[in-house]
This record gives sequence, structure tokens and C-alpha cells, in this order.
Amino acid sequence: MDVFRITGGYPLRGRIGVGAAKNAVLPILAAALLAGGPVDIQGFPALSDARHMVDILETLGCRCRVGDGQVHIDPEGAWGWEMPQELSKKLRSSIFMMGPMLGRFRKAVATYPGGCEIGLRPIDLHLRGLAALGVKVREAHGMIYCDGSGLRGGEVHLDFPSVGATENLMMAAVTAPGNTVIHNAAREPEIGDLQRFLNALGGRVSGAGTGRVLVRGVSSLGGASFRPMPDRIVAGTLLIAGAITGGQVAVEGARPADLGAVLDKLRQAGCGLEEEEDRVTLTAPARLRPVEVSTQPFPGFPTDMQAQIMAMCCVAQGASLIVENVFENRFAHAAQLRCMGADIWASGRMCLVRGGKLTGAKVAARDLRGGAALVLAGLAAEGVTEVEGAGLIDRGYEGLERMLGGLGARVERI
Repeated sequence: MDVFRITGGYPLRGRIGVGAAKNAVLPILAAALLAGGPVDIQGFPALSDARHMVDILETLGCRCRVGDGQVHIDPEGAWGWEMPQELSKKLRSSIFMMGPMLGRFRKAVATYPGGCEIGLRPIDLHLRGLAALGVKVREAHGMIYCDGSGLRGGEVHLDFPSVGATENLMMAAVTAPGNTVIHNAAREPEIGDLQRFLNALGGRVSGAGTGRVLVRGVSSLGGASFRPMPDRIVAGTLLIAGAITGGQVAVEGARPADLGAVLDKLRQAGCGLEEEEDRVTLTAPARLRPVEVSTQPFPGFPTDMQAQIMAMCCVAQGASLIVENVFENRFAHAAQLRCMGADIWASGRMCLVRGGKLTGAKVAARDLRGGAALVLAGLAAEGVTEVEGAGLIDRGYEGLERMLGGLGARVERI
């Protein structure tokens, strides 16, 4: 198992850019199955999750070529409408294939997806939404069987603004006859990126970024060349890396419009911020102030940044309160931070963090974002920290040790 070894105590300084967003790339890859011609995705990130999604497309009959920072997908010969169980268990986002398979083949068979163990993350919203579009869903023996012979436009009311359900329904509806309206749709920036991609293929989707998405079904789609949006979670992680080390970093690709809630908490913590359209420069204070954080769907504070800001709170001056409202089991990193000397009290969905001093220790990543938080904590800790489970972190960060090393951190993979 790969391990990150971090020697703390070095303020990060410099400028760095971020690549394409994992959470945008994965549904776009899935949507390529719907294309009527070749698809080129520029700035393809070297992430294990993205590679697994390409493997799934190849298993379904798409011809894929990855290289030179892009992926070329030719879906013309695709024939598969049954998800490969082994691959789908490797990542949660495999569930995105249900909508495209139904849109193209009018049938789909899938297993329950894998991914990080951060909560139940039920897919009932996906299934109920598909049923509202005329899909007959049957669950048996750990499998999900979907008959989309009656797929057509319809009204979907989501009980919760689920990003995955919103995207799956957009992809299923784009070639379904009639109009589909998704009420209480997720508003995350990645929804807008998927809309732009589907429309680049010839779809007619509007409303992304609001709570009401309208999909006017078209009979067929074409091909496209597309560059996904920059990764706002990686950008936020790098900004917190600057804050936790008392440094100054400029992050290219950090779009303030996508990071509003994160930037607000960094300001509350005492950080100076210079915002441009496509860049944020952070200057850390002499001592960070505590903050109160409550995760919410966009435009609220993202659950994918909760672990990272908890690491920052561990070295702030005072007590911080963190409430996790999105997932019920996303505090695994708290126990690992305690191994580094953090003063954290956790109960249910709430954590109280009393800031102080961190010391190096051997800890283990339990999930993607929690692992990144442990690396951040190691940057601020006295001595050497070793974080096991680098492979989990690789699911969402393209060479985290290189990114941080470029800013002056002492991080190596062993």
C-alpha cells in the first residue's frame, strides 16, 4: 500500500493550477455512451476513478483511447447494457451509467455501486426518478433491472437535491420523447457542466444551476470535443493547504463563483483573499480563527470539503463547530486526527474541534477526502506524518504530492 510521508512545518508559497473536476468528468464520461459520434474530452485527469469509468465504457463496447491529457471515445459499436459487477463495485459513480444505458438501449442491468464508505448514500432517488419517466424497475439478488421500453418525458420531484440523481435523470431524458422537468434539482456547478456537454452533443437541456431543470427530448445526438470545468474541491483543498501552513498560495482554476461558501469560511478564519474570475490568492494570518461549518447542498458548504476544513480547525485559535448534514458517516478522519494530537469531540453528525498543536504520527486514510485532510494536517504538524492509503486519495487528486511539493511542501510517496 502506498504511503504519503509528510514533514511538517513548511509554509506553502507559490502558484499552482488545477485540472478537470473529477465530479464533472465522471458523468460526462457516462454520457458519452449516448453520443452518435466520437467524443474527445480534453484535460482528462489521471485519476483512478476516471480510468475505471473508461474501463466500464470499454466493457460496454466503446472504443477508448487515453493519452496526451485527453480521452477519445467512439461509442458507435457499443452493445452492452449490463454493468460489469467487478468494475461497478470500485466506484460510486458507476451508477451514472444507468441513465445513458436506458437512453441508448432502453434497458439496463446494474449492481449496487461501490466507492468510499461515508454513509448509506441510497439510490432510491435515482430509481424513483426513472420510474417517473416510465422505466420499470425491479430489484432482486443484489441487482437492479430496468426496462426502459416505455421511457418518455415526465415530471420528477426529488425529495432531496441529489447531484447523482439529477445527472442520471438528465442523461436518461435527453433522448426520451417529450419533455422532462426535474424539480428540486441539484444546483452544483457540475450539473451545469453536464448540461453544456449534453447540449454540445445536440441535446436540449436548460435550467442547470437552478432548482428546475428542463430536458426537451431529441431523437439523436452527435459527437463533440469538450473540456470539463476545473476541480473546485481540489482548488479548495489547495487553498486550505496554504491556510493551515501559514503560507500564501495562488490557485489557478479556482473560480470564486464555485467556491463561495468555502471562501467565506476562509475569510472568517482570518485569511486574506484576492479573487479574480479564474484565480484565488490566499494569504494566511499569523493565527487562524475558529469557524462554524454546516455542510449543505450547493451553494452551501460542500460535504467534500468538510474533512479538509476540520484539519484546518485543528490548528485554529479557539473552538470550531462542524455539522455534517449530507452524509451520516463522514467523520472517520476525526479519529485519525486525534492520533496527531487533535482535540475533537464527535457525536452523531456534529464535531467540536478545539484548536491547538498537531504532531506527526502514522495514520490511515479511510476515504478520499478524509485522506486529503490527513495530508493537510501533516503539513502543519511537528515532525513526520505517514498517511496510509494513498490510493484512496488518488481517486480525486492527480499527484497530490507533486502539487503540494510544487508549493514548497515536503511530501513524498513511499
